[in-house]
Amino acid sequence: MPGLFTTAEYAAAIFRFWAEFMHLSNDVDAAVAARMERQRVLYTGNRQFRFVIEEQALRTRVGDAEVMAGQLDRLLAVMSLPRVNVGIIPSTGERHSLAQGSFWIFDDSRVNVETVSASLAITQPREITLYSRVFELLQRSAVTGTEARRLITQAMRDLAREAH
Repeated sequence: MPGLFTTAEYAAAIFRFWAEFMHLSNDVDAAVAARMERQRVLYTGNRQFRFVIEEQALRTRVGDAEVMAGQLDRLLAVMSLPRVNVGIIPSTGERHSLAQGSFWIFDDSRVNVETVSASLAITQPREITLYSRVFELLQRSAVTGTEARRLITQAMRDLAREAH
């Protein structure tokens, strides 16, 4: 789930895991506060945001069922923002590309690739072009709008059913 979309509770669960796994100081509250502040970018300026998320991200439990339900609700809310476009790749849909992991494209100047231990900044134009091509193919694999919302609401219903 993109960090710009996470709820405080979802982010805290992620940060707690990594703090423990990496043997880092447990300053989860500060990390969550920074993440929430960073989300202001969604509401200010003239930036356009395009995201592609695998359907599995809707179903991978982070925190308890209540945390996950809140996160899915937040995703629906963010999708309604006028400068945000979210595509979801259905688990059973046709694939036009396979991603090797999470990456963020910042215009034509930089791609950040997330790894377990670091974030890599890619600035070579030919490599940025490769990531742009992969992103275009991932977008072709994704559904948006009503169909994307249907996948999210189905994941919410399945989650509620499992919780009872």
